Amino acid sequence: MKGKRVLIINRGEIAIRVAKALNELGLVSVGVWTDNETEPPHLEFCQEWVHLAGNNNKETYLDIPKIMKLIDDYKIDGVHPGYGFLSENREFSEALAKKGVTFIGPNPTAVYKMGAKDISKQVAKEAGVPVVPGSTGEVPSVEEAIKLANDMGYPILLKAVAGGGGKGMRPCYSEEEIKANFAAVQREALSGFGYAGLLVEKYILNPHHIEVQILADKKGNVFHVFERECSVQRRHQKIIEEAPSPFIGTDEALRKSICETAVKCAKAVNYDSAGTVEFIMGEDKKFYFLEMNTRIQVEHPITEEITGVDLVANMIKAAFGEPLDFKTQDDIKIQGHAIELRICAEDPISMLPAPGKIVGFETTFPQGIRFDHCIYPKFTITPDFDPMIGKLIAKGFNREVALRKVKSALDGLIIDGIKTNIALHRVILNEENFVKGHYSTNYIGTVKPQEKVAAKEDIKAFMLKVAAIELNQAGGN
Repeated sequence: MKGKRVLIINRGEIAIRVAKALNELGLVSVGVWTDNETEPPHLEFCQEWVHLAGNNNKETYLDIPKIMKLIDDYKIDGVHPGYGFLSENREFSEALAKKGVTFIGPNPTAVYKMGAKDISKQVAKEAGVPVVPGSTGEVPSVEEAIKLANDMGYPILLKAVAGGGGKGMRPCYSEEEIKANFAAVQREALSGFGYAGLLVEKYILNPHHIEVQILADKKGNVFHVFERECSVQRRHQKIIEEAPSPFIGTDEALRKSICETAVKCAKAVNYDSAGTVEFIMGEDKKFYFLEMNTRIQVEHPITEEITGVDLVANMIKAAFGEPLDFKTQDDIKIQGHAIELRICAEDPISMLPAPGKIVGFETTFPQGIRFDHCIYPKFTITPDFDPMIGKLIAKGFNREVALRKVKSALDGLIIDGIKTNIALHRVILNEENFVKGHYSTNYIGTVKPQEKVAAKEDIKAFMLKVAAIELNQAGGN
């Protein structure tokens, strides 16, 4: 494996993370720069740089023929896709296989079966994995969606077959809402994923989003690396993750059950890489298969922190047929608690992207903080890419210590020149329900921590106004 040339077909903090793992394993990390990002920070960590021509994602990170030419031109042995872009694209993984180039991800069949939500749901059912009640396949019309909803009861969820990242989903509480939303979700699915097909599922009230990390090799060994809780979300997209899940807590029988169920699901498609089986868990602690992400996840660091397992390095080793760092499931144990905050260039109140230029960046962190990021002064955040610019990770002996550390770290993180969601995180970390671990995926919509951010911003503006008046009255300049 040593000396093989690996192209990282991604950018930002995940490209940095992958480059570090490749360098540690003795492989040659090859990074790319594009015409709309000529000085990306990940190149500093790559041993070689190559130009991927193009001014937008369609012309660069999503252009398979162009990437294939780079592979030929630079004699690439393997490709790591990171997450997003082509990381779960069956056509891409198959094209690499035909070239004899190693795809650092699962085999194309696993990508295909778990990539489409209707097929993955059927695979899960056949493997004996509980699934959310709903349509067995694509729902072709509003009338069929209403019939299914009336049979299973409201609320239901209209959900894009090819969706991901929280997009292409809308809950409906009545026939009227299905009629109003069906075509809109189809358009969103077609625009975002190139396919308009929809599913209908029972909408679980006050659910918890629990996911299980899987790591498998090419010798048939499949392991779980325990679970993460990802229930603090806005627009169905995660912003805070924890490991282990505070909702599961000390219920070791439940933890064992959901983790072993995830392994069963992965084995059903002969999985052979890092991946994540996602579940929705009701207040009654019954859980249902949601989907499988056939790639490394944004939130993988908290699993690494509580287990000591380097998920990215082991993913690379598995792809090249090397043995993993451990031999049995019993070798993997939980120690402590970890929390990750996604730091995004977005308005902390509206939670909408807020691109701009970073003019100042400083960190003063307590001991043991990990900050995976792609930030530097004068770095411009553009609308071309996801607004996430970093991940702040804290580990503690227990959840209380992890919370204390991550709050202290957040106070020591200064990013000037752009709006970020740091103020929102600060409110959430001090909010009573979150502190007690009592929250579901409805947290943002019901607790509304963003409104407390607004109140604090109003107070800040008022105090600045008072200070200006007092200064004026005192004759100051």
